[in-house]
Amino acid sequence: QVQLVESGGGLVQAGGSLRLSCAASGTSFRIYAMAWYRQAPGKQRELVAAVTSGGTTTYPDSVKGRFTISRDNANNMVYLQMNSLKPEDTAVYYCNAHLNALNYWGQGTQVTVSS
Repeated sequence: QVQLVESGGGLVQAGGSLRLSCAASGTSFRIYAMAWYRQAPGKQRELVAAVTSGGTTTYPDSVKGRFTISRDNANNMVYLQMNSLKPEDTAVYYCNAHLNALNYWGQGTQVTVSS
């Protein structure tokens, strides 16, 4: 069992930066693949960044070069550094832990980017 708690969301102007944090509880954190997803009103949840247990990262084109995911296995933390934010980045951001058939979600943190 893994419990995830996100923090760091808020209101920021376009062009600004935010850093989201995800604190994970439970055992064997380091073997989970971790990811950040987001969901805007009226839209499907989408992947914005992922990092494997081995540290390989993946980003969709929409955030590549602006967002950076990182993990700290010693402290059971995952981070999402978001730079050059755009109004279209406005969404609830969710932390995800995945291992085979196991899939865990945090409660989400709101990010709002004003133009």
